[in-house]
Amino acid sequence: MEEKVLIVRYGEIAMRGNNRKLFVTRLVNAIRKNLDDMGDYYVVREQGRLIVEDRGGEMDFDKVIPRVVCILGITGVCPALKTTEQDIENIKKVCEQHINEIGIDDYKTFKVETKRSDKRYPLGSREVSAAVGEYILEKFPQLTVDVHEPDLTVNVELRNDAYIYSKLIKGFGGLPVGSSGKGIAMLSGGIDSPVAAFMMAKRGVEVEGVYFNSPPYTSERAKQKVVDLAERLSVFTGGFKLYVVPFTDLQLYLLDNVPHDKLTIFLKRAMTRVACTLGERDEALAVITGDSVGQVASQTMQGLHAISAAATMPILRPLAGFDKQEIVDIARKIGTFDISIRPYEDCCTIFVAKHPETKPKTSIIEKIESKLTALDKYLEEAIENTEVIEL
Repeated sequence: MEEKVLIVRYGEIAMRGNNRKLFVTRLVNAIRKNLDDMGDYYVVREQGRLIVEDRGGEMDFDKVIPRVVCILGITGVCPALKTTEQDIENIKKVCEQHINEIGIDDYKTFKVETKRSDKRYPLGSREVSAAVGEYILEKFPQLTVDVHEPDLTVNVELRNDAYIYSKLIKGFGGLPVGSSGKGIAMLSGGIDSPVAAFMMAKRGVEVEGVYFNSPPYTSERAKQKVVDLAERLSVFTGGFKLYVVPFTDLQLYLLDNVPHDKLTIFLKRAMTRVACTLGERDEALAVITGDSVGQVASQTMQGLHAISAAATMPILRPLAGFDKQEIVDIARKIGTFDISIRPYEDCCTIFVAKHPETKPKTSIIEKIESKLTALDKYLEEAIENTEVIEL
């Protein structure tokens, strides 16, 4: 009996030691969660693979694959035919059925690759490949064999059951979200910060976000853009908590009380302090930013040092060594770019100095900040009035 199943591949997780089972369990739970509202799906654990089965009928790959391939930790998925009858004659027929289903109009050459995980199987991998290849040549005379660069590769995996497939849809890899602790990402609405959040989620970090809202200097559409970015990130993370911090009064206070060329540094120090406080409440272990060294005035080494000095937890900057085009390429790939380029200003661009200082001294910044007697009050008020959006 044949049925359609989805083979799920994972890479880095397979190299984990004694705790590999925990990583795999997170993947299984993420798959189940993403498919829970679609029907009766079951995830079977095989060596180095997960097999998604539809217990409610025939699987619809067009609906299932988008829900699974986006899960971080998965390197790829393969739509496959599963058969419980593993004798070679049946495997030949299932391979023929698979080729008929995918069609051969786009293929001129092929090869067969066999992975024999069940060492009890009476034939070796090469023997299976040769037998299946000969059968395909007989049934599809328009195809020829090319073992080096074939147009079509028919894969046969012999496990507890046999699986036949020819297509690999690549995933993002990495580690399952939540397997590396929690972090809080500062989301500005620009291109860089959602990419930074994604990059850390890909390393297994459970990411939540904080956005600094400055009405009437920023519009409701600017806030909605960040909410949309958070919602897009939730596709990969399985959920997303977004803090929206009212920042107008604090920004106006800093605008009136610090040197204008240093304003951006003071704003980012204040944001860092807020992010740390909110993150600590949720047991986050780090702040995540979209900083890229040298990209803007506040992202010089001196600027980053002055900002980091305000933090009470580590700051992770996954894009530190990336250039802008590299960041844009990732943003396009994960679907945040078109949202980020909507023409709505964020609070940093509204209050940016015309000639910002590029080499601030941390000692001078801290000396000036020590004289801002009302700063803590404004920070506490901003945190107290923060809105929480669960996605």
